[in-house]
Amino acid sequence: MNQQQNIVQEQKKIPSAPEDFPVYLFHKGENYKTYELLGCHRAEQDGQTGFLFRVWAPHAKGIRVVGDFNHWDYTAAPKMAQMENSSDLWECFIPGVQIYDAYKYYIEKQDGSFCYKSDPYAYHMETRPGTASKVYDIDGFKWTDGRYRSTVSRRNLMKNPLNIYELHLGSWKQTEEGEFLSYNRLAEQLIPYVKEMGYTHIELMPVSEYPFDPSWGYQVTGYYAPTSRYGTPHAFMNFVNQCHLAGIGVIVDWVAAHFPKDEQGLYEFDGQCCYEYEDPLKNEHPDWGTRIFDYGKNEVKSFLISNVVYWLEKYHVDGIRVDAVASMLYLDYGKQDGQWRANQYGENKNLEAIEFLREMNTAAFEANPSALMIAEESTAFPLVTKPPYEGGLGFNFKWNMGWMNDMLQYMSTDPLYRKGLHHNLTFSLTYAFSENYILPLSHDEVVHGKASMINKMPGDYDQKFDNLRAFYGYMMAHPGKKLNFMGNEFAQFIEWNFAQGLDWLLLDYPRHRQMQDYVKDLNHFYLEHPPLWQNDTDWEGFQWISHDDHEQSVIAFRRIDQKGKELIAVCNFCPVLRENYRIGVPYRGKYTPVLSSDDKKYGGLGTALTAVTSEDVPMHGYLQSVELTVPPMSTVFYTVEKKRVAGTKKKAEGAVKAKKAPASKTAAKKSSAEQKKANPTPKVANASDKKKVPAKAETGNLDEKKAAKKSRKK
Repeated sequence: MNQQQNIVQEQKKIPSAPEDFPVYLFHKGENYKTYELLGCHRAEQDGQTGFLFRVWAPHAKGIRVVGDFNHWDYTAAPKMAQMENSSDLWECFIPGVQIYDAYKYYIEKQDGSFCYKSDPYAYHMETRPGTASKVYDIDGFKWTDGRYRSTVSRRNLMKNPLNIYELHLGSWKQTEEGEFLSYNRLAEQLIPYVKEMGYTHIELMPVSEYPFDPSWGYQVTGYYAPTSRYGTPHAFMNFVNQCHLAGIGVIVDWVAAHFPKDEQGLYEFDGQCCYEYEDPLKNEHPDWGTRIFDYGKNEVKSFLISNVVYWLEKYHVDGIRVDAVASMLYLDYGKQDGQWRANQYGENKNLEAIEFLREMNTAAFEANPSALMIAEESTAFPLVTKPPYEGGLGFNFKWNMGWMNDMLQYMSTDPLYRKGLHHNLTFSLTYAFSENYILPLSHDEVVHGKASMINKMPGDYDQKFDNLRAFYGYMMAHPGKKLNFMGNEFAQFIEWNFAQGLDWLLLDYPRHRQMQDYVKDLNHFYLEHPPLWQNDTDWEGFQWISHDDHEQSVIAFRRIDQKGKELIAVCNFCPVLRENYRIGVPYRGKYTPVLSSDDKKYGGLGTALTAVTSEDVPMHGYLQSVELTVPPMSTVFYTVEKKRVAGTKKKAEGAVKAKKAPASKTAAKKSSAEQKKANPTPKVANASDKKKVPAKAETGNLDEKKAAKKSRKK
């Protein structure tokens, strides 16, 4: 059949009646508001007020709706009828139904057996251990976040700060009796804290209804129902609204990679594989014991993509973080040979999932062009944050799992041996701009015996805090947006436990209170300095000064904003004071320390730091350099004040006779123990190099200027 015939055939399928069009789009995989078609909705028939129930069950022999309104008596329950325009869809109207009535679908399978299923499109559900859906009308909430949403819609996400506080609502704080805080109480307590701490967004671990607390929400049975553990859907709307009024964005964790095999959920919904693949080599994650969505089935695509649009439009969330994307992309994820089926090209890529993700992201940005669509993708799958028309998956951010793994390995290593892992510090810059990255220190890194963030750090009690502060400073300086999990900000010692609140009592102890103060100041420092976030996606915003001093575990680099203003970060990952440590600098001028993780108020040694003026001593490819005191185990930020030279432009640009830096001045003076070891002299530009550089290159990088001159000669 040629293309023209295909078009004609497709046109014949398009319904003429407007009321049939949503059904047509649903079966085509393009109804992105299926929640308005299916589920439970207020309605009126024959002068009676009630609710209309609709469900997709292509293999069912018969369906009844049972619930509080008929005393759960399936013999008295009304039968659902197949819709006239689709035999896959079932519906019935029940008068007299009340808000909060519980209900389920009583489904007769083809083999004559029965099962009870909750409504896949239910807006509200019982609190576990109950598993029934509840009648609810989500309309009627009065949003007051219009100004916030209007401001965000005009904002360039890439050119603005993004500092995310990830949390689990049930264990951030609890009552004295060990009970959950409600959505309303969370709004009262969480929002001021997040605002004061300097975060721009919160990211909520899954809030879609789930039956099993230890799953943390990652085994969903109610995709359209905010969990009732903390209140009603309107209460969650209020929580989001209050966040927006405070200027805090809300991201929700979303699970499209799999679903559990709980009897009341999506598992073999109508007695056969409905939402999952039918192929046993494709439909299950053996490691997780969960089912895999059939991404090639149109009705499943309508279900999932509608759910993304639902959270963005009905709940005004600012972003969706898609969990376990790698498990969706690869057919052999978590499987041994013989346990998976290759695609049509003999490869391990799930082509249907790839196309689904592209369609999902396209629909999300149509619903909200300023949405944050974030992939937790743990492999090197290409073009995750590139648009579909460029062959990408269409996300606008991706978690940088490589950076996270490298850095946690590095920071957990004794400083004495870190020089052997120096590449862990620097390797991420070889790919830092290949995607739009978020640097995550998430919940996954502080559970299951991995140790809390503070307990990953080596050394004694004080040294652990020194290490962690230096690490957080480096994270804030590194290109990429930021994410930190709750409890990390005050160095909780025990691993995160979903069943109890954080150890807030630790703030009675100085080191934990100082850590919290440091993180708060660091967060606000980030917000106030565009060099740390304005050019996060290309080399315009980052330049190495020194990345190869592995012997002393010191690195230095520049962060630059769009106006040319910059900060210089100097990180020392050894507990050794570096005096008279020289680094090259890009400009003549004054370099002033403005934030140090070693500050006494944060629990550091309080090493005295002063502003320094550049000297005409070439180093690291620059014509000028400065001599610094580098505190032990620290990250220090310097502002740059460019010096204006008096006189004509020609004189100002005239060459200043360069002095060759004495060997003793090119790096830090060693401790007595270290002086016994050989100290490789850092690269110093020869004075003769000066003659080869045009006068105007005085404030630039020597290597870059040489390359430019060579290019001009060609």
